[in-house]
Amino acid sequence: MEIQFTTRIFKEGRTFVAHALELDVSSCGGTKDRARRNLKEAVRLFLEEAEKMGTLEQILEEAGFA
Repeated sequence: MEIQFTTRIFKEGRTFVAHALELDVSSCGGTKDRARRNLKEAVRLFLEEAEKMGTLEQILEEAGFA
């Protein structure tokens, strides 16, 4: 499954924080690019775990994807 989500990236000190707004998942990195890549991985893991727990459909619906 591939979904598109809005990403907000901001700097906190020397760290960049990337936030997937619709899913309320965040990650960080030393550069914008690293923070973005880490966020993609965090979202992938979040969705995989939601699928295992049986909550994926509900999460996607609440986020406006279904």
